[in-house]
Amino acid sequence: MFASLRLDGKVIVVTGATQGLGAAIARRAHGLGAQVAVCGRHRERGEAVAAELDGLFVAVELADADSVLAVIPAVIERFGRVDGLVNAAGLSTRGTLDETTVELWDHLFAVNVRAPFLLTQQAARVMRDGGSVVNIITMSAHGGQPDLTAYSSSKGALVTFTRNAANALQAARIRVNGLNIGWTATDGEHAVQGGGDWLAEADATRPFGRLLRPDDIAPMVTHLLSDAAVMVTGSVIDFDQIVLGTYA
Repeated sequence: MFASLRLDGKVIVVTGATQGLGAAIARRAHGLGAQVAVCGRHRERGEAVAAELDGLFVAVELADADSVLAVIPAVIERFGRVDGLVNAAGLSTRGTLDETTVELWDHLFAVNVRAPFLLTQQAARVMRDGGSVVNIITMSAHGGQPDLTAYSSSKGALVTFTRNAANALQAARIRVNGLNIGWTATDGEHAVQGGGDWLAEADATRPFGRLLRPDDIAPMVTHLLSDAAVMVTGSVIDFDQIVLGTYA
């Protein structure tokens, strides 16, 4: 008998869930039977998503360690347990090697690496019956673009943390996996691109005719959260149309 792809009875914590990919993951998890904690900075959007899902909104500033450490206790207070954690939030602030300041480097590492570390640490301490952590990473973790020095470096660190945590948490039957996602059309990317009609032009450059959409990625995340992936841990999956290591 195949293990279930559903999430009935599970409590799933999703960061960056006030919009974009995080919100798509939260909605899909809810649709598969999970109770969802929607975490993010934007209170109005977060409360709206949480209300839609009959879930919990937890305001969090991921650059602030104390704010991050308050997330899991808030979820436990509401739901009494945590079964899954999705670290979907992240910053991709631009900066070349020459332009990147100490402040930018530290800020991106705090949001993109330290926050997932702290949330995983806290969640692992309360996952009573095993659990699953999914880290949303990026294809840029393989090296990255010249104008994404701090971002690419922080996500490369998150790859190593994903594998290290998976090894450390095996005995507790807590699985930790990651997705190196490619270029995705999200609300955040629209803001980075400055609005306008950039998406049609960007879609035309992709091998399969369009950029990834959040609804392409969410099913893979919920698969990794589910019992159907109970034997998968320490995996970092390239989720993209571009195949690395090949030559034209």
